[in-house]
Amino acid sequence: MADAAVNYSAAVTGAGLGLRRTLMKTLADVSPGQIQFMEVAPENWIHVGGRLAKQFRTYTERFPFVCHGLSLSIGSPAPLNTDLLHAIKNLMREHGIRYYSEHLSYCSDQGQLYDLLPIPFTAEAVDYVAERIARAQDILGQRIAIENSSYYFAPQQEMSESEFINAVIRKADCALLLDVNNIYVNSINHRYDPYEFLASLPGERTAYIHIAGHYNEADDLRVDTHGMAVIDPVWQLLEKAYELFGVKPTLLERDFNIPPLSELLAEINEIKIRQQRAL
Repeated sequence: MADAAVNYSAAVTGAGLGLRRTLMKTLADVSPGQIQFMEVAPENWIHVGGRLAKQFRTYTERFPFVCHGLSLSIGSPAPLNTDLLHAIKNLMREHGIRYYSEHLSYCSDQGQLYDLLPIPFTAEAVDYVAERIARAQDILGQRIAIENSSYYFAPQQEMSESEFINAVIRKADCALLLDVNNIYVNSINHRYDPYEFLASLPGERTAYIHIAGHYNEADDLRVDTHGMAVIDPVWQLLEKAYELFGVKPTLLERDFNIPPLSELLAEINEIKIRQQRAL
């Protein structure tokens, strides 16, 4: 996909929060001054009507939004789900949603799973995934961002994770959704230096950043749950990302164990503090 001017930005700024249905009432009185943008899983809102659709509309009219897909399954052996992409495009047009991102993983073949599985780090997989990303971009009519995913085993490694991510993004001419928590989780589980890994990524292509908490299953195992507060090493990795790549829009993910609104806003304010320091 070619643009007249290369631009990988998600067209949002500041600090954001993922909008879950369980948070809708809690966030009813929050202003764009407190949360600059929101992110939503489009699969949860396609073809939704009635009261929930009206509530969702009140948010998309007040806040800039991006979509973060859960089930496009970009690395799946099954055919690319073009029906889903067209439905996402319609949702984005209907609500003025500015951007779309997906995971560099897969979750389906003959059926849909509830886990994100790792794509083999091979040259063949690079070509396969990049072609599917390019098709998705053509359907949506915009460049999309691909997230570096957390994973717990790595089949068929012909190249490193970093080499694989770089190759896919370069070949597909897409953007990067930089998840710093995923880097930290993977660095523990797969025993690598998170700062070296971060520096190896194509940071100039970063559209926006994710930050989140995770679960400590064991000394050598972290689980990417999005159900805890962000810990200091992840905040430090975020600061390093700003130092290396510049300040990018940054979104706090929280999927369950939802704390009081004051605690969520305090974490979002931590993002803003670090963004200001890095300017």
